[in-house]
Order: sequence, then structure tokens, then C-alpha cells
Amino acid sequence: MIQRDPDTYLLQEGRWSLAANLLLFAVKFWAGLVSASAAMIADAWHTLSDSLSSLIVLAGAGIARKKADKEHPFGHGRAELIAALFVGMLLAFIAFEFFLEGVARIREHRSADYGFIAVLVTLISLIGKEALTQYALFCYRKSGYLSLKADAWHHRSDALSSLVILVGILIGRCVWWADGVLTILVSLMIAWTAVHILREGIRPLLGEAPDKELLTYLSDVCRRMTGSSANVHHVHLHRYGKHMELTFHVLLPPDYSLRQAHELATRIEKQIKSERRIEATIHIEPKE
Repeated sequence: MIQRDPDTYLLQEGRWSLAANLLLFAVKFWAGLVSASAAMIADAWHTLSDSLSSLIVLAGAGIARKKADKEHPFGHGRAELIAALFVGMLLAFIAFEFFLEGVARIREHRSADYGFIAVLVTLISLIGKEALTQYALFCYRKSGYLSLKADAWHHRSDALSSLVILVGILIGRCVWWADGVLTILVSLMIAWTAVHILREGIRPLLGEAPDKELLTYLSDVCRRMTGSSANVHHVHLHRYGKHMELTFHVLLPPDYSLRQAHELATRIEKQIKSERRIEATIHIEPKE
């Protein structure tokens, strides 16, 4: 079976997302104007922000694909993480703006005039955005790119905001404050999504401790290669998108020659690269 390049999923998702979101924005914005609903207009701008995030994802993909150079010896993979952070900051700004709009609507006793068009457009948005969510998650699972996961959450938050508006439409004809409250709820959902995306993007940039599964794997591969128990410690993992650099210390018998220790470390490094696609550098220490 032919293995597809992970970047292919990133580019395809970005293009489909961009086209679909521009169409949904136009339809939802028109429906919001017709019904005089701030919540629907907020939802439309949320959808447009999806288009901007898709552009950011595409830009990040283009930079991340660049090969390593003198200024960036480990490649440009972290551009994809930076793209995810831009999406998160964009969402946070949109959430703040529409929270203020919702509060203003309640203070000024402004209501909306929901009708059949609002119901139809909201249903189309709900189904369409959930479909984009599933596609983005599929591409994320195939490629492992965080920006695709961020884009999926962005789509999902838009789908949920459409669901909230659909529920609000059912009660909006009975209470004047429904649209203002819905606008605030949508803004809070967008804010929650922004926090989630920013947290997921910041952690790898700051540096993460290796997980237990990786530590267990390193102990196992060293034991297989040395034929005895290996004390693996001082493990540092650095992620640069799909490229990963790993350093760790291993204890070996003190009677090993320098050549023996070097050859063994090289074999372990090659095995890790073959099995995990991780560039490993090993520091050898003598057992007491």
C-alpha cells in the first residue's frame, strides 16, 4: 500500500476548509442580516475565522516543508506549531469581541427576528461544519500535524455554536433576550476552543517531558542491543514538527573499550531511527 506524504493531508484539508468556510460565511452572514441576529452574525464571523485559520494552516504547511538550512539545522517543522498559535489567538480575539456584543444587546434590550431562513441556514452550517471536523480529524490522525487538530476543534466549535443558535431559535420568539444570551454563549465556546488550541501549541514549544511509553521503549531497545538491563536516564526530547531529536544517557560495563561503547551506541541510535524515526544521540556512562 502506498504511504502518502503527511504534508498532503495538511494541504488538502486546508484547501477544502478554505473553500467550504468562505461559502458558509457568505450564507450565514446574509441570514444574520435578514433576521437581525447578532448571534448568527457572530457565528458567521466565527466561520470566516475558520477561513483565516485555514490560510494560516496552509502557510504553516508551506514553511514547515522547507528543508533544514544553516539558520535552521533541525528544519522548519515548528512553523506548524506557530500556525496553530495564530489560530488560537485569532479565536480569542473573536470571542472577546462577541462577548461584548452580547452584553450590549442585553443592556439595550435588542432582539432578533428568527424565521425559516435562519433555521435552514443554521442546519446547513451544523451539518457542514461537523463534516469538516471529521475530515480534519481524519487528516490529523494520518499526518500527526497539530495545526490540523486545531483546525478540527475550530470547526467543531463552529458546529456547536450553530447547535446553540438552533436551540435558541426555538425559544427566541418567546423571550427578547435570547439573542444576546446566545451571543455570549457562542463567544464563551469560542474562547474555550482558543484556550485549548493555545495550550496544545505552547506545550511543545516550551518543551515537554518524555512520556512513559517512550521511556519504556528506550529501556527495552537498549536491553535488546546490550543483552543486559540498561539504566536509561537524563532523557530529553525536542520536537521540530515531524522531526524529533532525542538525547539520553546509558550505563555500560566499565570494561568496555571506547570503540565498543561507540559502536554499541551507534547501533542503538540506528535502531531508534529505524523504528521511531527519531534522531538519537547517546551519552555513555560506566557502571559503578
